[in-house]
Amino acid sequence: MSAPLNPADRPAEEAELSDADYAPEPVLPEAVRQRIMHLSAAALPGLPADEIPVALRRVARFAPNRRARLGGRDIAAQLVSDPLFRQRIGARIMADAGDLGAAVAGGVAPAAADPVEVAALAYLARPDSWRELIDAAGDAVRAESDSAAVAGQIRNAEHRAARAEHDRAVARVEADKLRDELARVREELNQVREEARSSTKALREAAIAQKRAADLLATEKGRAARAVQDHETEVRRLRAKLADAEATAATGKQAVKDARAVDDARLWLLLETIGQAASGLRRELALGPADKLPADFVADAAAERPGAPERSRARAQDTDDPGRLDQLLALPRAHLVVDGYNVTKRGFADMSLEQQRKRLITGLGGIAAQTGDEVTVVFDGAERVHGLPPAPRGVRVLFSRKGMTADELIRQLVRAEPPGRPVVVVSSDREVADGVRRHGAYPMGADSLVRRLSRS
Repeated sequence: MSAPLNPADRPAEEAELSDADYAPEPVLPEAVRQRIMHLSAAALPGLPADEIPVALRRVARFAPNRRARLGGRDIAAQLVSDPLFRQRIGARIMADAGDLGAAVAGGVAPAAADPVEVAALAYLARPDSWRELIDAAGDAVRAESDSAAVAGQIRNAEHRAARAEHDRAVARVEADKLRDELARVREELNQVREEARSSTKALREAAIAQKRAADLLATEKGRAARAVQDHETEVRRLRAKLADAEATAATGKQAVKDARAVDDARLWLLLETIGQAASGLRRELALGPADKLPADFVADAAAERPGAPERSRARAQDTDDPGRLDQLLALPRAHLVVDGYNVTKRGFADMSLEQQRKRLITGLGGIAAQTGDEVTVVFDGAERVHGLPPAPRGVRVLFSRKGMTADELIRQLVRAEPPGRPVVVVSSDREVADGVRRHGAYPMGADSLVRRLSRS
């Protein structure tokens, strides 16, 4: 850095420069230095050719996106060593800055202005308080950096706590699976033992029958032909029975295949909810993503099926707080099931049924887009609905069939989900809430969804 000149030694063309232009250079915060480089690089081509220092004329011809990156070092050196150049380019930058440039030139920093921008302009304009403005920018940058570091530590702590809770949940699920597998193996062992006892008993009976036949054959040769004929008849009967059993087995095999498809869908969805911690188990079971979700099987069947076993989910709070609803919808792979008319008659009773349905389905489409959750809305009476518009992406619209209520269809949807998946049921019907709670779902009042929709 060159030493500042005495006022008497300055050239005539620099007579208008102040002492501040020759003051020692301060230590600039990195953000302020970068901003000065970008402002100077952008304003450099706007200077007359004879006012651009020789060292920067090549830089001035660079493309705008390369000027600050490739010529920043040369521009910074020229700003330090050439006060006249700094004054000229600073005057152009201050003119482009408008009201903010005028305020900084007067030594004032607006409260709403970016402190880095203010410090950069103060460095170029050199008002009386320019050093204080640069120091204030440094304090602001350091405070922002400290705040970001504290926020990062808080996020890391929250992430570790969530990971620990996730690991505990995975361990509980694995323990439940092992207990279920042990019970199944014991049941199969009992069945094998019972079959062995039956086979032994049948073998003894067959041996007795064979001995009796041999005795009869020895004593009554005349009845041998009839015994042979009876035996052949029995063989034909057994063959016919075997053919019937094979046909029954073929039918049962298809039923088992369909049941396995439902089980695979549940298992795949549960593994998706658990996340990466269960990837090893997915590879061991060789399961791929299911083509259908459990609720799709209920919608396709539209008939009563045996319910899935009750799950040990946490009991939901009966509340109309939309904040509680947001917390539940934030759970991984949550499934929101809505009692359609129960909600619309509480929130949009002054509309027609068609407008009620459209208003609710449109609002649920927004929730599905925001959360990425699976959303199913159930209405009574499909035979009374004609020309229903297509549902938004992520929303499944179901109507109960004749002879079935929406409440029954909602309970089928809840029973179809795998244990461990969060299912949120919105209905102010106490019977519906109590029923789904027994199956491990989270019941919420209709007002919580109405308020949530009116807020969005």
